[in-house]
Amino acid sequence: MSRKMKNKVITNLLIERIASEGKCLGHHEEKVVFVTGVAPGDVVDVRITKGKNSFMEGEPVNFHEYSKERIDPFCSHFGTCGGCKWQHINYDLQKTYKRQQVVDQFQRIAKVDIPEVWPTLGSEKTRYYRNKLDFTFSNKKWLTLDQIRSGEDFDRNALGFHIPKMFDKIIDVDHCYLQGSISNEVRNELRAFALTRQLSFYDIRNQTGLLRNLIIRTTSTGQAMVIVQFGENDPEGIQMVMRHLNAKFPEITSLLYVINTKGNETFHDLELVTFSGQSYIEEEMEGLKFRIGPKSFYQTNSEQAYELYKVARDFADLQGNEVVYDLYTGTGTIANFVAKQAKQVIGIEYVAAAIEDAKLNSEINGLDNTLFYAGDMKDMLNDEFIANHAAPDLIITDPPRAGMDEKVVQMLLRLNAPKIVYVSCNPATQARDVALLSEKYKVEKVQPVDMFPQTYHVENVVLLTLKS
Repeated sequence: MSRKMKNKVITNLLIERIASEGKCLGHHEEKVVFVTGVAPGDVVDVRITKGKNSFMEGEPVNFHEYSKERIDPFCSHFGTCGGCKWQHINYDLQKTYKRQQVVDQFQRIAKVDIPEVWPTLGSEKTRYYRNKLDFTFSNKKWLTLDQIRSGEDFDRNALGFHIPKMFDKIIDVDHCYLQGSISNEVRNELRAFALTRQLSFYDIRNQTGLLRNLIIRTTSTGQAMVIVQFGENDPEGIQMVMRHLNAKFPEITSLLYVINTKGNETFHDLELVTFSGQSYIEEEMEGLKFRIGPKSFYQTNSEQAYELYKVARDFADLQGNEVVYDLYTGTGTIANFVAKQAKQVIGIEYVAAAIEDAKLNSEINGLDNTLFYAGDMKDMLNDEFIANHAAPDLIITDPPRAGMDEKVVQMLLRLNAPKIVYVSCNPATQARDVALLSEKYKVEKVQPVDMFPQTYHVENVVLLTLKS
């Protein structure tokens, strides 16, 4: 972008609609302008921050008119935190634009005939819907411009979320509307205790400090897991923190900690210590129990995950005699959920620990018609694997955001399963894969599902059938 354009202010720009990644767009001199922090119908002055020949990006600096679609954000951290970027847009409109996002991606990327995309299946809970949150301790609390200009000396210790695009700055969260139960109480109590005892908060640049990370997981059954991640091996400090949490919150059913002196917060390769209670929590769905350990993946909106899985099961329309391949099975939640309606379910997943969870969940629920294998999908799903197992009547695939490797897509085309149910958290990569599968498959049904209210993210379920 030319220097002339950067920091230029476009006045009275009408915001027309929501675009990708939660941004909105308007038009200026036949160029698309993507703008953050606005709503369709706003009329704003926009400072240009970036641009190319065909588009520009900017941020609002002055509002002339506010959209009638706007509502008042309910969180005091809105606009800074970055976690719930659509709080200012009413929920019905959120669902409408999530559906439109699916339509746009399939028209632009898949370029195949699709039936009418059904209205987005909304979440009954639009607040306090998450069952897992990660909070970070930091000695580099984010300060607002007003705080900086005041000249006041602020305590820089914080416990909260990363500021977008600033890895070393943390917003100190007072109340978060994403997770209910004891989440806010535990976080605020632990921060207050640490400040009173003058325990050190983590310095991410120097990689020093005792308190590093806090993870809270909850279930619809009322169980709670709390994991404290320590950046230093200080037995006295660790015991002080864990004893305090254990005494203050007897409702924590799984209290664990881990010492992590690595350069990042991931702990999948580290040993966790169970301080009190069980080393896991359990979720329930239609009488099925799913054991969730500290390293287990589970959909972060439990109630809406049930709705998502029901859509997948309805699309599958199992009659009881089918062999089902569940690709990217994770901890086998979908596999175990449909097992009673199938002859056999075979799950494949890259993470070995997740496969152990999947096997355990089958055992807990008395399911003896599941098989689970660990390995890279593109290497596991090969001719030898197919030769050693029954051919699939149905394939369920729920890949990560990057979608399926092309080698996997080509194998699906060779398998010729009568039906594929494709569950995706990224309609763009889903549309790309559907375009490849369209060589043999047609799209029968499309159902967006909102797992994350107040954000632009949307899950999407597609039913594909073999062309006649």
